[in-house]
Amino acid sequence: MFRKLKEEVCAANLALVRHGLVVLTWGNASAIDRTKGLVVIKPSGVSYDAMKPEDMVVVDLDGKVLEGQYRPSSDTATHLVLYKAFPTIGGIVHTHSTYATAWAQAARAIPNLGTTHADAFHTDVPVTGEISDDRIRDAYEEATGDTIVETFQRLGIDPDETPAALAVHHGPFTWGRTVGKAVEHAVSLEAVAQMATTSLALNPAVRMNPALVEKHYSRKHGPNAYYGQRAAVKSHVKRGKRES
Repeated sequence: MFRKLKEEVCAANLALVRHGLVVLTWGNASAIDRTKGLVVIKPSGVSYDAMKPEDMVVVDLDGKVLEGQYRPSSDTATHLVLYKAFPTIGGIVHTHSTYATAWAQAARAIPNLGTTHADAFHTDVPVTGEISDDRIRDAYEEATGDTIVETFQRLGIDPDETPAALAVHHGPFTWGRTVGKAVEHAVSLEAVAQMATTSLALNPAVRMNPALVEKHYSRKHGPNAYYGQRAAVKSHVKRGKRES
């Protein structure tokens, strides 16, 4: 069952390696079938070098394993909290990529300092609050998801417009309408985290123009977006000859 979704999730996990966002087994990707209420996720601790679609694990929204020979990712409970709280997302990625994780470890949100950030994320990428010792002991992974949801609610951030968060002292989570989009957002997040680190080193007082944030975000994601090509645009090449 779920062959196509397993293939997509496996490909997403391998893409994290290709993009340099994970080392060893530090990271995971998942996708949800909303109609069936089931999640496909990377197995825990399995090497990327040997990973195959059939190794992916299927769980229900309570975390019960329904299919797979391995344990699911240790971060499964975090993914499930996010799927339940953010109903428009179809895929989630977690990495320990260097720069985004450094911001999480420093307990700092990644500020929106330039148009590259604004193209991908509408706001600063938030960092969560601390998790209580009791919840760390008893339900750490679930609490990680809860703190992400609580942070977005407290700050009034739309998770579709800023599809990323930093779990404090831990690392980044990104999401999207598909697991492929979640991977793209993880790549973008690491890039803007590195840019923010360098920008603040060069000029600690740097600030972004809010008008530029809105312009760059809206031209790519707004109702009148004009970045990229319309789906209906036809190729100008026919039968191997370029039209004049």
